[in-house]
Amino acid sequence: MKNESKPGVSAMSIYVPRLRVPLESWCQWTGNPWDKIRSVVGRSFRYPARHENVYTMAANAVLRLIRNNDIDPRSVGFFALGTESSKDNSAGAVIVRGMVDRALEQFGLPRLSRNLEVPEFKHACLGGVYALKGALRYANTDGHGKKAIVVCSDIAEYERGSSGEQTQGAGAVAMLVESSPKLFSVDLSQAGSASDYRGPDFRKPFARHFAPGYTSGVNRLHDFPVFSGKYSTFAYLDEAGHAVDEMLHRLNVSGRDFVRDVKAMFFHRPYHLMPVQGLAFLYVRALAKSRTSAAELKTLCDEIGVSPDAIRTEAQSKPDLYESVMDGNKNPPEPYPVTTQLAAHVRKSAVFRDLIKNKMSLGADRAMDLGNLYTAALPGWLAAGLEEAAETNLALTNETLLAVGYGSGDAAESIPFHVVSDWEKQALKIRFRAALADPVDLSREQYEALHDGRDVPGLVYQPKDEFIIARIGDTHEPAFQDLGIEYYEYVA
Repeated sequence: MKNESKPGVSAMSIYVPRLRVPLESWCQWTGNPWDKIRSVVGRSFRYPARHENVYTMAANAVLRLIRNNDIDPRSVGFFALGTESSKDNSAGAVIVRGMVDRALEQFGLPRLSRNLEVPEFKHACLGGVYALKGALRYANTDGHGKKAIVVCSDIAEYERGSSGEQTQGAGAVAMLVESSPKLFSVDLSQAGSASDYRGPDFRKPFARHFAPGYTSGVNRLHDFPVFSGKYSTFAYLDEAGHAVDEMLHRLNVSGRDFVRDVKAMFFHRPYHLMPVQGLAFLYVRALAKSRTSAAELKTLCDEIGVSPDAIRTEAQSKPDLYESVMDGNKNPPEPYPVTTQLAAHVRKSAVFRDLIKNKMSLGADRAMDLGNLYTAALPGWLAAGLEEAAETNLALTNETLLAVGYGSGDAAESIPFHVVSDWEKQALKIRFRAALADPVDLSREQYEALHDGRDVPGLVYQPKDEFIIARIGDTHEPAFQDLGIEYYEYVA
């Protein structure tokens, strides 16, 4: 599936806050089992300092991208931000652009082109993938040889004591898109898309801020999502399955053949186990839809006493999850009960363990220290994987990789991409491990105070080589207003 003539990504960079919460320590504070948390979630997550937000993290990642790859800022004609953590309801990417411009001047470099598109893309965790698709279309149509920059930046924050607390995180990933890519190319005609409205599946309605008891006992405005864990998992699996089905249809290949031939797979990664669950679900669907896999499917079904025909029927179904919610059901039934049962069994098999090892292990261990980055979770894992492949001399040239993105609410994208010649040089410039180096581990008291908006005891941390919120405007007069507007500086 060599495809070097298509636009694609030439460079990547990543930024995560230095403040870190080791999950082993968090388990000691909260009484959660460390072995389970490590295997299901990961090892740690990052938390933004008081001077950071989604825009400072995005600007940090973009500035690193430009400087690490000697990009002429004047050559960039499209600058997109993918996020679900915007703090401004009017602007987004242009804020980041302004921050980067002033930092570039500090380094004696020209500003970004004045003739620059600055869109923001929002759809939960999928906004970054949509931003990337927008950049690829720009490079392939009206870009006229100019470059595009995409940055995915988010803060995943959950209420202390909630079931999502251990899956927090913060960070940003930036990507350079060009018509002649140096890392991997993407043919969007091969990609599969799917979406369906799922009502209360992971939402952030503004009205929640006025509900009695919301974020009670804390001193600042939080962006805690409204979510239902099992329902959201059902939606993830269902939508990812339909996006992959569409991709396979466009490629005119079976799921079994695609899994056999693809070199590595990267899924949206809210926590460590979710991609594994997703792959097992898709693997069972692939068996059900393959005429040559009947024997394997029957053997697996016989082991747990379920019917292959039931699996095949579910693989062809299109359940309406939202209809059950509309009927007032607060515990919607599982849409693929037999498939999910068999997928759980498959995950324990030696064949599936080999599949994970051979197709989904690249960068997975490094990503266990990212936490949940929402829109940046998938590109963050991809960045870790490409860097690891380059450092270990893994042959990827002309290989096909798979990216499956998902955003609650919900929508999914299944995109094959193709590694180009001499990709290793650019992969080593990602500097993923360097971005995660030198963390500042928070104590329980520091984490809880920072999370709740209280004074943080004993935290010694001076920002360096990063953007900060310098001050917040407080003028609200007829002639001039900047109430609530943040002003940023780059601290060298």
